[in-house]
Amino acid sequence: MHTATLPLPSGDASLRTVMRPQVAPAQRQFDSRTLFGEAQEVRITHFGQEYRLRQTRNGKLILTK
Repeated sequence: MHTATLPLPSGDASLRTVMRPQVAPAQRQFDSRTLFGEAQEVRITHFGQEYRLRQTRNGKLILTK
């Protein structure tokens, strides 16, 4: 948990400490139809390496390098 020190709303010079849970960075989520459109395969570049993400006839996803 992160600790934050916040001024009291009354404008009082004293401070109170508030415990806040750590929040993970937001995750990006995509619908597979957005990624693929009408295609069966998309290519993804990750740190200079190319990967292929393809859909099978049964609706499964396969990622290969």
